[in-house]
Order: sequence, then structure tokens, then C-alpha cells
Amino acid sequence: MKDFFTQRIKRGLVRRFNNFKIARVAKQVAKQKSELKGQPVVFFKASTGIDDLSWNSGFHLLASWAFRLKGIPVAYFACNAGMSKCVLGTNRDNPHKEMPCKTCVSQAKTLYAGVQSQVEGHKSQVEWFGFERDTQLVSRISQLSLHELSVFQFQNIPFGELCLPALRWILRIHHLNDDESTRYLLREYILSAWNVAQKFSAFLDQTQPRAVIVFNGQFFPEATAKYIAQKRGIRAITHEVGLQPASAYFTDGEATAYPIHIPDDFELNDEQNKKLDDYLAKRFQGDFTMAGIKFWADMKGLDETFLQKASGFKQIVPVFTNVIFDTSQPHANTVFEDMFDWLDLVLEVIKKHPETLFVIRAHPDELRVRKASRETVGGWVESNKVTDLPNVIYVAPNEALSSYELILKSKFVMIYNSTIGLEASIMRMPVLCAGKARFTQYPTVFFPQTIDEVRKKMEEFLLAEKIEVPAEFKRNARRFLYYQLFRTSLPFGDFLEPSVRTTQTKLKSFELDKLVESESVKVILDGVLGNEDFLLKE
Repeated sequence: MKDFFTQRIKRGLVRRFNNFKIARVAKQVAKQKSELKGQPVVFFKASTGIDDLSWNSGFHLLASWAFRLKGIPVAYFACNAGMSKCVLGTNRDNPHKEMPCKTCVSQAKTLYAGVQSQVEGHKSQVEWFGFERDTQLVSRISQLSLHELSVFQFQNIPFGELCLPALRWILRIHHLNDDESTRYLLREYILSAWNVAQKFSAFLDQTQPRAVIVFNGQFFPEATAKYIAQKRGIRAITHEVGLQPASAYFTDGEATAYPIHIPDDFELNDEQNKKLDDYLAKRFQGDFTMAGIKFWADMKGLDETFLQKASGFKQIVPVFTNVIFDTSQPHANTVFEDMFDWLDLVLEVIKKHPETLFVIRAHPDELRVRKASRETVGGWVESNKVTDLPNVIYVAPNEALSSYELILKSKFVMIYNSTIGLEASIMRMPVLCAGKARFTQYPTVFFPQTIDEVRKKMEEFLLAEKIEVPAEFKRNARRFLYYQLFRTSLPFGDFLEPSVRTTQTKLKSFELDKLVESESVKVILDGVLGNEDFLLKE
């Protein structure tokens, strides 16, 4: 308990100092005099933090500063208690709990210190949007079932569809309960999304921007803003945390789907191959972070107990799962309704093949502090009595067993849409994928397009003496991973560093000229202003 309070006090002090530094730099940016050029770029802020600087909030801030310093007009659209319920402010255990608007707005106002609050021609400005409850819409949705709310449309905008990913994310589940608490949250999200749609439409009328930049586009405020912009023919650019530490990913597409265009003739040269191999060597030892989280600080190999059990079977097949509520899942669910639908099929196959040892590996992010899933693979295993089967080993999220050693001892690998499938392909292993993944946009894995085809391919692989893997799988996997790591991940480590809580960041000290001249900023500027790919130059 003492450590908890010490950490909390430390975090508060660091946040206060960081906000002081942000406000100071923000005022310096506001004082810069540059000739304004062209239509403004809109930066939308509603879901990238409450009382601290998140990584995506940091990318938002730095990119907008750079635009302003280069004379590109910027218009901020920021929440000022503009939603009856927002995603990050929702208390899943007490949905009626008041939103933390005071601290959130205070934090946001720190980011925009010195920015003018009125629209004045093309000057950089911030529009603070509030909330107005539409009583007619309240009446229209008040008695709808969960399903009816999920598919609800209003003024030709699919609000139910736009709100579902956020609802699943904050409740940490995929299969929603049709109870009053869930319906209440979805109703409030729909009402809030409608408010965003109206206010943002008016803002676009005022500003006539050349582009809109939003956080990943999956949470309902950003999803609504992106939808409204695209309906008007305005470019909507999304951003997310990149694959490298302190890096960002910007795209014209869906950031959580990670669209990447790789030229057909691109081949890794010796230097690039070494660069990728050096990264993989560290990753295979567990030395990597994702969004500030280091999952495998103590990765361990396969122990004697595992090896002894495995020796009693003809072959090993690992089953790698995902976090069910993750914002990648709406993209993944193209063949199956969801990951558990796939696991139900996997269980059928497990029961038919007692000669095969299946190792079901839960994703480490299922138990992440403050983000633990409430619909877990462990729960599915328990409810289906999966571990009662003699040919199953279940590996819990907090078990630091080496997935890479497991892969090397396997006949083939089954995944839903986990990135480890890409790495397994690089390791020349056959990979049977069931969900659309970032890397399935290129031939990297076996990816059947119907449930029957997935079932047939499972049986085929289990019975085959040898599985032939197309050479292009490894080639494309290496090319895709190289692009993810070294072309699309825009480094901001010169300007941002991990805070007390590593999922948050703090501002480093730097000269404004260094920001404007950074390669990452140049990529974003060229991408937004010149319609170029958001890729680092080699």
C-alpha cells in the first residue's frame, strides 16, 4: 500500500512538471510568426487521455506544433464535457458514475496553451465542444433492445456500428449482455456520437479543412468524426502507436488494420536483412515492448515437465489467441463471428485428434493492469473443461513460456490474427490463420476464406506427413515486418520518453527547430500536404 501511494505521488509530481513544460513550449509555438499557407488541418481530440499525456496525445501535440511552425493553419476540435459518457471516462462497474471532465479538460487546455479560442480566418484555433442532449433521439432509442441499438442508424449515420467497438473495449468483452447497464451505456454513446456529429459538422463548415487527423478511428468520437469527414470528401488520417518504442503510425486507412503498400519489386538487401535479424534476435529472447509495455521480462524455455508430456504425442500444434475486445478484432472477424467462434471449432478438432498435443496460448495482454479482459481464453477453457482433455496444455497470459521455442518444436501453428503468425512464417513454419490480420494483406500465411475451408485445412495439416509452405510466405513476412518496423514506425524518441507509468509519456527538452527538421515530422507533413505515403525514407 505504501508503494502504491508513493508511486501515485511521484506520478502526480511528474505529471505536474510535464504539464508545466508542455504549456511553456505550447506558448513558444503560439508566439512563432509564420506566413499561413492554405486550408487548415483539423486535429480532433477526445479519446487520447484524461489526466496525463498518453503516447497518442503526444503524437497529436507534436505533429500539430510542427504544422503550425511550418505555417500550416491548424484547427483543434477538443472535448469540453462534450459527451454524456466518453470511452476513457466510463466506469464499467458503475456506468452511471460521473465523468472525470474537470481533470480531462484541464489536461487538454494545457496542451493548447496560447492557442486562440475563436475562429479567425486561418489562424490556429481551438473549438471546445460541449454536450447537448437531443430529447427526440432520447425518446427514439429509449426502449430499443441491445441488438436494435447495435444496428441503429440516424440521419443516415450508422451510430450503433460506430459505437460498438468502443463499448466492447471499455467493457473488456466482445459478447455483450442485453441488460440495462449495457443498453444504458450504448444509448449514451449513441447520444454522444450524435452530438459529436452535429458539432463537428458545424466545425467543418467553419474551417473547410484540407484534412482531419484523429486517434485510431475505432472509439466512437473519432469514428464519428472520421465518418463525417469522409462523407464530405475530406481526408481522414488516423494514428496509433507504432511497433518500435516511442514511435507513431499514421495512415489514410484504418490505423488498427495497418494498411501498408509494399512495392512488388522491393527486396531486402544485406544491410536491411541484418537490421531485421538483429531485431528478431532480441524479440525471440523476449526483449521488446509494445505501447510501453514489456510483456516478457522473464521469458523462459520449455521445461522438463512440458517436454516429457510432449514426448507422448505424435506432434505439437500451438494455438495462439488474441484479446477479444482489442480494436484489431473488428477487422479480424471476416471468416468467423469472433475468436471464440474459432476456438469452438478448434476444440472440435482437438477432440478428434488425441495423437496431437495442442498448446493453447493466451495472449499476455489479457491480464494487463488496468486493462484486464473480462471475457478470457482462460474462462473459455474452464467453461468447456478443455484441460480435462489429455492432449491439451493451457498456457495462461502470465506464464512467460517461450512461444518461439514452442513454434520450433511444432508441426504447424494456428493463430486468429496474432502477430506471432508473421514471426512463425519468418521461421519457415506453416501458419494456419483464421482471422484477418495486419499481414494477411500479403501472402504470408495460409488463410482459408470460409469456416469449412478452415476445418478442412486443419484436418489436412494434422494428417499430412509434411506441409509444403510457399517460399513467398517467408519473403513477404520479412518484407512486411521490415516495413512495419523501419518504414511505418515514425520515431519520436527525441521528443518523448516513458513517464512513471510507461503507457504514458512525458516531454523531453528540445529546440523547436529540431522538431520541425525531424524525419518523422517531414514524413507526416509530406503525407498530409503532399498525399505521400507515411513512410520513412531509407
